[in-house]
Amino acid sequence: MTDERTDPIQAAIAGELRLLDREVRSSARLMAELLDPEFTEIGASGRFWTRSEIIASVVESTRPADPPITVSDMTGVLLAPDIVHLTDVSDNAGRRARRSSVWRRSGDGWRVYFHQGTLSSL
Repeated sequence: MTDERTDPIQAAIAGELRLLDREVRSSARLMAELLDPEFTEIGASGRFWTRSEIIASVVESTRPADPPITVSDMTGVLLAPDIVHLTDVSDNAGRRARRSSVWRRSGDGWRVYFHQGTLSSL
């Protein structure tokens, strides 16, 4: 069994999955705990998002009755001792995207530093 406190890839995967959880997505505080202060995103639409913009948008658009976002093909690579790159395919109510995230560890733990999504017709 791996320990996410000592296995960087498992720690990043655990964080990535938490970010897809409806409870986290509906809470600005919980989202902020998982997004690096320097977080940026290039969304599936091509839009560039800052940390504060993505938190506000996700919290505003998340509804209790939303179906869960599912993930497949999650893989991770350790790029440096405190940097992990994750890729996966997400399905958000039929809207599928290939996703790429860079996670980095700081004194506050593992946080996503960068994310990009690209719509996919898989």
